[in-house]
Amino acid sequence: MSTVVTVLGATGSIGRSAADVLAAHPDRFRIEAVVGGRDVAGLAATAKALGARFAAVADPDAHDALREALAGSGIASGSGASAVMEAVARPADIVVAGIAGTAGVLPTHAAVRLGRVVALANKECLVCAGHAFMRDAAAAGATVLPVDSEHNAILQALGRHEAADVERMILTASGGPFRTWSRERIAAATLKEALAHPNWSMGAKVTIDSATLMNKGLELVEAHHLFGVTAEVLGVVVHAQSIVHGLVSFRDGSVVAGLASPDMRVPLAHCLGFPDRIATPVKRLDLAAIGRLDFEEPDLDRFPALRLAQTALAAGGGAPTILNAANEIAVEAFLEGRIGLFGIPELVERVVDRMHGRNDPSPPASIEEALSLDAEARSIARENLLAVNLLH
Repeated sequence: MSTVVTVLGATGSIGRSAADVLAAHPDRFRIEAVVGGRDVAGLAATAKALGARFAAVADPDAHDALREALAGSGIASGSGASAVMEAVARPADIVVAGIAGTAGVLPTHAAVRLGRVVALANKECLVCAGHAFMRDAAAAGATVLPVDSEHNAILQALGRHEAADVERMILTASGGPFRTWSRERIAAATLKEALAHPNWSMGAKVTIDSATLMNKGLELVEAHHLFGVTAEVLGVVVHAQSIVHGLVSFRDGSVVAGLASPDMRVPLAHCLGFPDRIATPVKRLDLAAIGRLDFEEPDLDRFPALRLAQTALAAGGGAPTILNAANEIAVEAFLEGRIGLFGIPELVERVVDRMHGRNDPSPPASIEEALSLDAEARSIARENLLAVNLLH
């Protein structure tokens, strides 16, 4: 019997990688629904290539264009938020949660409340609302499998072991395009330079987060919720080759590491086939050809965003929610040329400092509460952009 799959964010980088894995196993998977944002042509092409039964575009004004693109295919379609939720509600064994940003939180939360297996690639579900999201997933009997290469490597390294067996849990960071740059040179970095990631092909937001190392800080928050470990157990090392993705050090002194080529089809195949293994066409590792694997401590002076995220995780409560929201506004401003690269952590720190002390020290109790705090933090971040601009 085929495994039924729905892909949220089918036209993004995660969705395209998932489609590649799914298309390689047509006898194993049946695609129920695909969801995209605005790329109607890409969504229609993916829906037809995968033989999906339903396609939904989030843009409410794009339904006519989608219906026209799907004409003659027999694929049903819809548009707007209600159509996205309809896609989630349709029968599925696995939901690939690849919608980026807070737009992906409600659909992914709906999938876990239905008790689905969720291949999670949306950071905001855990960074913005991790406590409520994982609580609701457990209550519904849902299984959350991480798609991020680092968390997926940790999951595989953990095997059957519990958090109590773990002494350290280490996520690796490539170091991004500025790993060897001086602080002064990083401060003057252009958008083109920041988007030139040496190892991964990702969307602009994630690529900028990788350049500042904020992505690694956000991943620490994710790991805290996924694996039930404290901030003190979690750490980061810089590993330029992006071959080792995560390491678990156990209380008996042994260390288990997850290694793979830097290709998102590897963790996606692990999630889609779980608990079995399915083949992928990715390049296989040749350690002798690679020759060496290098590791170094992250420099928190040159990459202050990682320090801010570590501090927010340790502070708990709504601090990670505020941090993530402010960072999204800051990255958006950098992409628009309104602030420099160091303006990103500066803005984030201003917003966290202003908001966290006056907020409830407990984490948001519901998805709605988390999204409300997220919206407030975004508003305050926008108000503070002018102050950052005046200093640069």
